[in-house]
Amino acid sequence: MAPRTGGSAFTASAPVDTPGCDGAPASVGPELRLSLLLARHGGSTDARIREALTTSGVTPRHAIVLMHLDGGRIGQRDLGTRLGVDPSVLVTLLNALEDRDLVRRRRDPADRRRHIVEITEAGVAAATKLGAAIGRVEDELFADLTAQERDTLHALLARVRTTQGGVCEGEADTDL
Repeated sequence: MAPRTGGSAFTASAPVDTPGCDGAPASVGPELRLSLLLARHGGSTDARIREALTTSGVTPRHAIVLMHLDGGRIGQRDLGTRLGVDPSVLVTLLNALEDRDLVRRRRDPADRRRHIVEITEAGVAAATKLGAAIGRVEDELFADLTAQERDTLHALLARVRTTQGGVCEGEADTDL
């Protein structure tokens, strides 16, 4: 057996081509598993985005909230639905953004039980800077892709099921 060299679990290796009972390869190298490839690239992308946002003091989640609000004011419950977060998590995010004067919450005059969330001028300026920082990260990440390939990747990733809500009734939930 050859000595093992250092490296991460995601280092490229040739897939094992010893056939199994059905004639298919008995195992597949990790670089051929889409979920592992996506996880590796997701982790790297997250780290790059966090680094790009470091100087702003805003987290990626805060940036996403600001980007949603940049299109106009929205009800707090609707914002939580769009973001797919628990109301308590949304309140924590909004509190942090409100403390920095990036968003404002107020009661809806038509329905006092409802809160309206809107971005402030400072929030718009921050969203613009955050968008530019994320754009630079994307330009680096996707430099080897054409515009058409980027569009195709975007369309494909938009169809990937990453939440439990996408599981059909009767399908088994499995944990990795």
